[in-house]
Parts: sequence; structure tokens; C-alpha cells
Amino acid sequence: MASRAELLAWLNDLLKINYTKIEQCGTGAAYCQIVDSIYGDLPMSRVKFGAKHEYEFIANFKVLQNVFKAKQIDKPIPVEKLVKCKMQDNLEFLQWMRRFWDQNYGGQGYDASARRKGAPDIPATVAPLSTGGSRSGGLNVGASRAGGRTPISGHRSGSTQPNEAVQHLTAQLKEMSGHLEGLEKERDFYFEKLREIEILVQEQLESEGAPDDPTLRKIQAILYSTEDGFEVPEGGAVVDEEEETF
Repeated sequence: MASRAELLAWLNDLLKINYTKIEQCGTGAAYCQIVDSIYGDLPMSRVKFGAKHEYEFIANFKVLQNVFKAKQIDKPIPVEKLVKCKMQDNLEFLQWMRRFWDQNYGGQGYDASARRKGAPDIPATVAPLSTGGSRSGGLNVGASRAGGRTPISGHRSGSTQPNEAVQHLTAQLKEMSGHLEGLEKERDFYFEKLREIEILVQEQLESEGAPDDPTLRKIQAILYSTEDGFEVPEGGAVVDEEEETF
């Protein structure tokens, strides 16, 4: 399974774009062009690469759904989740898209920029998710505030300066909290994947009459390996999920 960094590197190289976050795939434009790189006949003129609003994202996914139907690709597209530009949902779908591309891309040359026919460069940041403000941005608070940062210095009365400083720090704290929440969701996502692998390997090794598989033993050894300073609970018991940290 490709990592987030590997997926972004592959996507940027294939489509000649400059995505910095998996969440940016939520516009649907990149997914459309991945499919176009395989078949070469997706109606690219209908894909909005500069989409900034959710209704524009949905229009892009409509194009993708039509192509899936025409090519008889049996894969549901969770549009309602993807257009929210959440990392986990788009990571799962992009991982599937990468596997589909690996299986179906014929190795032909693909000029991504020419296929976009001079469409504006794709924004380097995710569009706001709602009018209530975005939680998926980085820690650069000044860039996300409408109208830019209000200078603290200048011809302002002394009483307003502390208030603006507090507002700035409060906004920064909210951004950091949103960033932390995203990291926790990503941690939980990968933990669940590892847990599913662990259960599958354990069931195979403990099934009656099944031959001892050295590959499964190696996988199990990797799953149970520890770092220096980490102590395995007595009896080799698996750490409770609530106590597991990465």
C-alpha cells in the first residue's frame, strides 16, 4: 500500500501538478485526469481544475461517474464524502485509483498539460470546506484569514492591540487543533489497517491443518517488533487499542 508521500509524488509526476495535500483531490479534477491518462477520451473540457466550491467539485465527480459507467468500472464513488476534502476518505480512494491505474495503464505517453488545454494551474491549497471556516489548512493563520492579517502596530489605540493579539493567537490555536485532529485520524486509520492484517495473519497461522507459512511468520514478526525502550506486555499480549500510540 503506497504511503501518502508516495501517492502525492506519483500524482504530481503523472499530472504535472503541484499538490501538497491528499485533501486537494476532493475537487475531483485529479481523479478525472488519472482516468484520462488510462483511456485518453475523458471530456477534459468539462473538468474544472480551478474549482473552489463544493457544487463545482460535484460537477467534476459527475464527469468521473459517467466515465466509470461508460467503461463499466465497478467501483462506487463516495462523492458525498470526497467533496468534503477530508484526508482519510480521499486517501482511501486515491489508493484504489493508484491500484486501478497500475493494472490498466498501457505505458503510452501522456501529456497532462496538453490534455488540460491551458486550464489554470490547480490551486496549491484546499478550497474552504464551508462558510464556517476551514480546519484543513496549514498553520499559516495569516494566509487563511479573509483580507489578510490586520497589523498590530500602527495608528491604533493601545487598547485594541492586546485584543488583536488575542484574536490572532486564538485563530492560530484553532488551526493547530484542526491539524492535530487530522493527524489523530490518520494515525487511527493506519492502526486499523495494521490491526486487520494482524488478525488475518493470526487466523491463518492458527487454522487447523494449515501448513506453517514462513512469509506469514515474517509478517507477524514485523508487526510485533518493538523500538528500543518499549516493553512488550507480559505473555506477549497485544496492547489495548486505547493505549496504543504511534
